[in-house]
Amino acid sequence: QVQLVESGGGLVQAGGSLRLSCAASGGTYAMGWFRQAPGKEREVVAAISWKGRSTYYTDSVKGRFTISRENAKNTVYLQMNSLISEDTAVYYCAASRQRDYGLVTTPAAFGSWGQGTQVTVSS
Repeated sequence: QVQLVESGGGLVQAGGSLRLSCAASGGTYAMGWFRQAPGKEREVVAAISWKGRSTYYTDSVKGRFTISRENAKNTVYLQMNSLISEDTAVYYCAASRQRDYGLVTTPAAFGSWGQGTQVTVSS
């Protein structure tokens, strides 16, 4: 398993921006960002293949969020713009169960998870 540490969460006004970072201990893993709001199930927000050539976004964040990665730094980012109150949640990054994966989006395909970082959007 790979160790993951998220950072960059916080409180922001609606319409604002935040950038989340996820530092991995190493490896060529496909990565994903998930979020879980109170009383709701964890959902995938965005995902990226290990080479960064393929990305996925859930419909509600398309055009507002961008996932990217710097493999030289073992870091994945989630740039979040035009934030709305519905984006309030704990955000988790995750790494695929095996190395050299292409794009994966289902929770079962991820074997390592970060501790989560809170994002709160005030309206």
